[in-house]
Amino acid sequence: MTARRIAVVGLGVISRFYLAAIESSRTWELAAVCDVREAALEPHRDTVTCYEDHRTMMAQARLDAVVVTVPNDAHGAICRDALLAGLAVCVEKPLTLSAAEGRELDALARMREVALFTAFHRRYNRNVRALLARQRATGAPIRSMAVRYLELIEEHIGQDTWYLDAERCGGGCVADNGPNAFDLVRLFLGDVEVVGSEITRDGTGTDRQARVALRSGTGVEAVVELDWSHPGETKDVELVLDNGSTLHADMLAGHPEFKSSLWHEYAGILDDFSDTLAAPRTGDGGLAALELVEAAYRAERPSTALPNLEGS
Repeated sequence: MTARRIAVVGLGVISRFYLAAIESSRTWELAAVCDVREAALEPHRDTVTCYEDHRTMMAQARLDAVVVTVPNDAHGAICRDALLAGLAVCVEKPLTLSAAEGRELDALARMREVALFTAFHRRYNRNVRALLARQRATGAPIRSMAVRYLELIEEHIGQDTWYLDAERCGGGCVADNGPNAFDLVRLFLGDVEVVGSEITRDGTGTDRQARVALRSGTGVEAVVELDWSHPGETKDVELVLDNGSTLHADMLAGHPEFKSSLWHEYAGILDDFSDTLAAPRTGDGGLAALELVEAAYRAERPSTALPNLEGS
């Protein structure tokens, strides 16, 4: 099979995982990279065609698809341009800064019959996938669920300081880490709604910690804990089953080096994106995650009355 030609727009801290996944893939060929910063392009000039303007790249590079990994506030415009150019899109979460803009892009993708794929890398984590398989093998329904996504954000952003600008990021930990955590809840429980949200903000008003309660359509409860001020890094999933047993997955287990779990997760993203192009589908969760983020902010309260589901 001839490899599809793909470009990466945005060469920040996450781009290296996409570039490595493309390099090792048999279904993708890196055709171009794009960034508005000359310094970001410089290391790539001897190996691939480089562009400073994404529209010029889309017009000249003979692409099949693009990866959009720019600051969150630029997702919408670049995705829109790609869809209008007929290019399949894999965009880093969150899809856009608002659910309204996300719905517009979703409608455009459907009208153009072009793939619009939001990348949630934690759903491809080997330990998460093993947990899902273990739970299904038991045949026991899930009684409750907890997801922890805790880190010190300043250790993770490198030179991408836009993460700390709430206007560009779309908020704080709820807007940025929330989509990945909410997507994990949806992976196990299906569609869910926010039923409570406790958020702690810093002196600038940015949310640094949050505890969000969710409920599935069948009444299964889940709690998502988010923290941008946590020393070290803790990212895990716990399930309490109807048979009384508890199952757990540490997303970082087996990956002792900083961010080393992301290498296989982003390979999973590119494989799934390729499958999406081969067999088009809709509803990958990008819009649902945005709507849950907005619901969490709407439900914000300062109390500590959310249920503790661990061991329930």
